[in-house]
Amino acid sequence: MAATLQTPLYAAISSSPASSSSSSSSIRTTTSFSFFRSTPPPTLLFNSKNSFSLIRASSTDTVITELDAVSAFSEIVPDTVIFDDFQKFPPTAATVSSSLILGICGLPDTIFRKAVEMALADSECYGLQDPNARLSCFATKALVNVGSDMTKLVPGRVSTEVDARLAYDTHGIIRKVHDLLKLYNDSNVPHERLLFKIPSTWQGIEAARLLESEGIQTHLTFVYSFAQAAAAAQAGASVIQIFVGRVRDWARNHSGDKEIESAKLNGEDPGLALVTKAYNYIHQYGHKSKLMAAAVRNKQDLFSLLGVDYIIAPLKVLQSLKESVASGDEKYSFARRLSPQSADRYMFSDEELVKWDQMSLTNAMGPAAVQLLTSGLDGYADQAKRVEDLFGKIWPPPNV
Repeated sequence: MAATLQTPLYAAISSSPASSSSSSSSIRTTTSFSFFRSTPPPTLLFNSKNSFSLIRASSTDTVITELDAVSAFSEIVPDTVIFDDFQKFPPTAATVSSSLILGICGLPDTIFRKAVEMALADSECYGLQDPNARLSCFATKALVNVGSDMTKLVPGRVSTEVDARLAYDTHGIIRKVHDLLKLYNDSNVPHERLLFKIPSTWQGIEAARLLESEGIQTHLTFVYSFAQAAAAAQAGASVIQIFVGRVRDWARNHSGDKEIESAKLNGEDPGLALVTKAYNYIHQYGHKSKLMAAAVRNKQDLFSLLGVDYIIAPLKVLQSLKESVASGDEKYSFARRLSPQSADRYMFSDEELVKWDQMSLTNAMGPAAVQLLTSGLDGYADQAKRVEDLFGKIWPPPNV
């Protein structure tokens, strides 16, 4: 979910989560525009899902593109949205992150620039004596200001990233979410328009459980194992995000993960298998969570996941789908692969049907989940720190 943003205003910043490089000729920022839906959905937020399981080209003059065809089964989400390119693949919702803030600060002009400048001029933050607390306050205000602007541009929910440096602090996560929610309330953004994006550590999952019990919607990310997905579902997370391509990449270059080796022995792609298993668990046992498949790399990935709630796809894949006509002699048929009916037939082991707690989750997470989670947290924490460092360099802004 990265957009290349040229002509940075400040010193060039590489904001890719996978990189800690301090310089780059361009800025890459995770915008995460997506089709998150409220529950129950407000008007215009859901596309109706057709009940048929196969789409063929119509004999009438109506042209059905591949994008139309796959959209009958899952919400197809743009993985990358350039700031000024909303018309090409209009987002219906958004994620606001530290990476996005870095991208905004790197552009000479954007509709979100004022939101950041207003945060840097905030009198409450300005009055804090501790420099670290002041910069953290600026960063929090910037996230909410941009998020508030986003709610005026998209009809769906806005997910706000919770500082990954709190990933192992349940109460710290809850306090941060409450702080963010209060600021959104002050901006008159209804809570049903909001999600809060939390890392899927045990402490993050527990924070999600407590927040959901308050009616606060959560979006659990960095899910790389069935144990994490099942624990997140048991916690009642509103959205659970699994990174298909990252699991596959790990499997190509490593070994020794029991869950991944089992999928490979069955002739399955481990990333796709994880999404399928999580989907089947959620639907077989009646959990409310919606499942999002992220890091989808190509059409075949997308076709293999039809039926999952959300699929995040790269723009090049979306463009190809949009430009291709769905016909009966396509190499891949447009069939629903995941459904509540097929989920009911899936067999889980007794070990997978436990009530997950911290010890069972820790024991069940293999090396892939541990390494990928750690890498993701390091990347997100680095992004948050770099926003604060940048604000420390450019504060105070003009006219303050």
